[in-house]
Amino acid sequence: MDKLIEKKRFVTITELKRNGYSYYKIEKLVEEGLLQRINKTTFENLSYTGDENDFYSAEAYVPDGVICLMSAARYYELTNFLPDAVDVAINRKKKVNTLPEWPEIKLYYYQPIRMDLGVKEVHEESNCFHIFDIEKTVVDIVYYRNKVGIEETKEVLVNYLKRQDRQIDRLYAYAKKLRCEKILRTYLEVLL
Repeated sequence: MDKLIEKKRFVTITELKRNGYSYYKIEKLVEEGLLQRINKTTFENLSYTGDENDFYSAEAYVPDGVICLMSAARYYELTNFLPDAVDVAINRKKKVNTLPEWPEIKLYYYQPIRMDLGVKEVHEESNCFHIFDIEKTVVDIVYYRNKVGIEETKEVLVNYLKRQDRQIDRLYAYAKKLRCEKILRTYLEVLL
């Protein structure tokens, strides 16, 4: 396989074809044990030797998904809590046919307005994944505080407020759009 493909943990048929692989060559790579099909459009690169990240798997198995809630909070170092599954937001109308046994992926079905706000793409070497930005993550955790846990919500907010790069204006703008401004204000008044 060429160097670009070797550096990717998961590769799509589109990427393979763009790099000059025919369906015949792709099937040969599967037969040789270099690729393993995980769904209709994506293969796992079994010869990948780079850094492991569960978010790459989430991107491959849930292509339109976005890392959210406590998984995103852990990524931004807002919590010491280690989630037992990767939290992935997906549009309510989307379906996911296949999920891996490991890492466990926990799906959250979001409305379109919540799904489209604050998404960013993170590139690590040749791999990438989608995650909500830090302010959107905090707002979602406050909104889903009963699912996440009150103590975890408090920890995330306290750690966010300690950061030098925080953007309170953006936090309030997201909270207003997602209809949880009063709850966020109450939390911030108590913590400040």
